[in-house]
Amino acid sequence: MRGIDWPGLLRVGLHDLRLDPAVFWRLTPLELRIMLGAEAMVPPLTRARLDELAAAFPDIVRETGDDTD
Repeated sequence: MRGIDWPGLLRVGLHDLRLDPAVFWRLTPLELRIMLGAEAMVPPLTRARLDELAAAFPDIVRETGDDTD
């Protein structure tokens, strides 16, 4: 399990986002992720996208040639 990068989070929150320290510490992890744009980076897997992936990478059934039924 990885630890939390507190120095990095503080640097981004206080410097890049220019948040007041009291505001930074009241944020929930989800709110901070949204402010950082992390939620926009990975779109949710929709049914249409799943169908695209299934078409691009179909399951392949390989015959083993083993007739031991």
